Amino acid sequence: MALERMTRIIGTVMHSTKEYVCVMQLHKPVDEARLREVLGEFVGEIYQKPPLRSSVKRALRTRRIHKIDLLEYDGRYALLVVDCDAGTYMRKLCWDIGLVLGVGAHMRELRRIRTGPFRENGFLVRLDDVAEAVIRWREEGKDDLLRKVVVPGEYSVCHLPKVLVRDSAVESLTHGAQLAAPGVAAVEESVEKGSLVAIMTLKGELVGLGKAQASASEILEAEKGIVVKPTRIILERGLYPRMWKPRRGEAGVG
Repeated sequence: MALERMTRIIGTVMHSTKEYVCVMQLHKPVDEARLREVLGEFVGEIYQKPPLRSSVKRALRTRRIHKIDLLEYDGRYALLVVDCDAGTYMRKLCWDIGLVLGVGAHMRELRRIRTGPFRENGFLVRLDDVAEAVIRWREEGKDDLLRKVVVPGEYSVCHLPKVLVRDSAVESLTHGAQLAAPGVAAVEESVEKGSLVAIMTLKGELVGLGKAQASASEILEAEKGIVVKPTRIILERGLYPRMWKPRRGEAGVG
């Protein structure tokens, strides 16, 4: 659940990588070594067609499985941990694994334990906890519980590569400007051309999201030119000094 301006990037979190705990039931027992061998074949880029009961068009598409760990196996039930791209159907994955094994299989149970940077063992609270925190804040003026259930929006992009910008470039970005090379203060090595990046101030504030127009090394070496094209701006206007002069006849902004 996102609040206020952070709702603008909630889609980024929803479409980030996910991790599941899955119980797969095999229709016939197979040797554990054979099961592990087949599971390994599904790590990497796979082709997958959504199942009949799905909310998307049943067209063949590619998804990436980052890892499949076999935690337990008793000859019939396999307990798996799967790290994968968003949009990967676990019940279809189990079906395909059973097909390759030649014995058939289906998903028996499923639990999502991570979406992007958010794991079920951290920063997850009940709605009752939120309600209690709000009531305490409204009636007693204390925000201690509220601070436990609401985390800074910057945490939602901690899994993305970062581009840090100079203070002189921040206000221009909030007014729709693209990020040019002179405005970059630092960049993480993981930034690649075309990748989604988090644009941050030197204080660690999230300015917004953008698409990198060059790799990290190219950005650091560039002296001019656009290096990041913003796609979502989060930071409010007027928090940083305005470093450009309005044109004649232009109404004041910011």
